[in-house]
Amino acid sequence: MPAGVGLRSAVEALLLASSEPLRSCAAAALFSVEEDAVTGTLRSLAEEYRRDRRGFQIVEVAGGFRLVTLPELASVVLAMRPELAPSRLSGAARETLAAVAYRREATRAEVERVRGVNCEKLLAVLLEHGLIEERGRRDVPGRPIVYATTLRFLEHFGLASLDDLPPLPPSVNDTPGVGED
Repeated sequence: MPAGVGLRSAVEALLLASSEPLRSCAAAALFSVEEDAVTGTLRSLAEEYRRDRRGFQIVEVAGGFRLVTLPELASVVLAMRPELAPSRLSGAARETLAAVAYRREATRAEVERVRGVNCEKLLAVLLEHGLIEERGRRDVPGRPIVYATTLRFLEHFGLASLDDLPPLPPSVNDTPGVGED
């Protein structure tokens, strides 16, 4: 760490400069400090920002930390920078994305079994948006592509991990292909 600069200031600088969620382990290695010290500093800063009612906050997403504007200020930010508006997904695309996310990994046939319709084009759209990725192939006849969500998915929906997905209603859990491994 540069002489005369404290860990809090250094962590804030990384948050501002980072285009991806800041991982505590990466910052710790950079500063030659314990990972717990970085995590504690990030959580302390997050609490300070919340307490002081700043126009931004630190959130835990996609296995790291991000500095983001408050949701209630979105309209102000978008008025100045309309290109930052998130692209909208259709209901069908959101359903397809949910099928992949809740299964953790899914082939096209598995997603189609859940949705009951062809999903080839929707999977292509989700790939294009970077919300899912090809994770390999199943070791079954035809070797179908396996899809899984990405870190961008977690960031987009403000999730630290897939474990933060809300629970499915019981009626959905009874749907063939949902939640099965």
